[in-house]
Formats: sequence, C-alpha cells, structure tokens
Amino acid sequence: MAVALITTFYGSILANLIFNPMGGKLALRSAEEILIKEVIIEGILSIQAGENPRIVEEKLKAFLSPSNRELQEVKSSKAVGNVVGESV
Repeated sequence: MAVALITTFYGSILANLIFNPMGGKLALRSAEEILIKEVIIEGILSIQAGENPRIVEEKLKAFLSPSNRELQEVKSSKAVGNVVGESV
C-alpha cells in the first residue's frame, strides 16, 4: 500500500512540475512553427502568382503582430537608409 501511495505522489509531482510546463512550451513552439510555415507558403504562392513585391510584403506583414510589424518597419527603413547612403 505504501509503494502505491509513494508512486502516486511521485507521479503527481512529476506531472505538475515537469511534464505540464514542458507540454505548454511544446504547444507554443508548435504554434510558432505552424505560423512560420503558413507565412512561407503564402509568400511562395504570391511570388508564383507574379504579384508585385510590395503587395507580397504587405500580405506577409499581415501575419505579424503589431509590435513585430513596427520592428520590421524600423529594420527595413534602416536597411534602405544604408543602401541610399552608400549610393550617394
């Protein structure tokens, strides 16, 4: 009887302290991976359809959260500034 109680106790502790947080992290990573693959597929289909690159960019930005969109715009404006600065 004591062995059964101890194993139940260990199982409960392992489930709540190790396996539930691990499952949550795996679910989050899976959702991120699915989003990345959806963005890639949308980009490939848009390029294959011959759409304007600016339209493709706007379509793909729609997948990003608003905070990530702002970061992407800052990065792209810095990149454009560097290219313009070099050519002048």
